Amino acid sequence: MKNMGFIPSSSTSVQRYAGSLRAVHWLRALVVLGTLAAGLLMVNLPDEMTVKFEQLYPNHKQFGVLALVLVLLQLGLRWRRGVPALPHSLQPWERRLSHLTHGLMYLLLVLVPLMGYAMSSSFTQSDGVPFFFFGHLPELLPKNDARFEVFQLLHRYLAWTLLALVVMHVAGALKHRFFDADADSDVLRRML
Repeated sequence: MKNMGFIPSSSTSVQRYAGSLRAVHWLRALVVLGTLAAGLLMVNLPDEMTVKFEQLYPNHKQFGVLALVLVLLQLGLRWRRGVPALPHSLQPWERRLSHLTHGLMYLLLVLVPLMGYAMSSSFTQSDGVPFFFFGHLPELLPKNDARFEVFQLLHRYLAWTLLALVVMHVAGALKHRFFDADADSDVLRRML
């Protein structure tokens, strides 16, 4: 039988994700949480603070692009390597909720940065989207402040929805780790 990129855990029958998937997962998690935090901080700072436009906005943009690159890499690795099955001890509703939450998170992990890019690209006063040592990414949309407002609204609400899903994801993992009686329900071990 093909290994499918995951490894059995030494203590129980729980299978772990491949090391490459675990590494990308935790790196992406840090980048996404940092980008969300920077976004919340920068929109609440007064415009007079130079750090807002000179550091926070450019870094929010480039780390948003990095988050998109990492999620696309993660999706490619998941497709190529496979993922371990959920533990049999999970209830049917927990399985459905897990699949729904993961699916929506991956969708939003792609859409939120794309809406941010579209927002920056269409804003008439935007200075573009920097991406570390690559310089600025090309702006593919025409400048249009009315469209910018739509993209801004979508970016904001989708980011809040993503944050809510991340909280659900973490709460579910902690619930299975600390409150389930069956040790095989500890899905967090699959990603450690």
